[in-house]
Amino acid sequence: MLNVAVVMGRLVADPELRHTPNDVAVTSFTLAVDRSYVKSGTERQTDFIDIVAWRGTADFVCKYFRKGQMMAVHGSIQTRTYTDKDGNKRKAFEIVADDVNFADSKRNDGGSGYNNNSYNAPSYGNSSYGGYGNGAAGNEMQRPAYSEPAPTYSSGNSGDFEEIIGDDDLPF
Repeated sequence: MLNVAVVMGRLVADPELRHTPNDVAVTSFTLAVDRSYVKSGTERQTDFIDIVAWRGTADFVCKYFRKGQMMAVHGSIQTRTYTDKDGNKRKAFEIVADDVNFADSKRNDGGSGYNNNSYNAPSYGNSSYGGYGNGAAGNEMQRPAYSEPAPTYSSGNSGDFEEIIGDDDLPF
């Protein structure tokens, strides 16, 4: 079975670090995620998605992210049931974050704010843009001031390749 969730959106409030009775770090936060489509004649809709992060990921989120920042989250969907203060049974859906990444451009003015530009695609895991997960230490975001466009590839000319006859001369 497969349970994978990947979302990118803006924090609706500053995340707050809490600890369980066993001193495990945890934080809950909400991302405002714009829907990818717009109905004709209406405004773009936004979903508010609840996310929970544990241990080192929770520490990282609370240390480096603030309200309004764009973040990319990779995790899994979790459901839980509870009874509210009025005695009603409720069901909650949230994403448990495995990996959290910066999605805003790097601070550009000495720390007083962030640009609203986002990368074309977030990268997850061990990334030079500050990938973080599985309790490892995050790296500062590094992005060149100017990057050349990605090269494009065409079918090319097959005359550029040499045909190898027989498999006894293969280097592998």
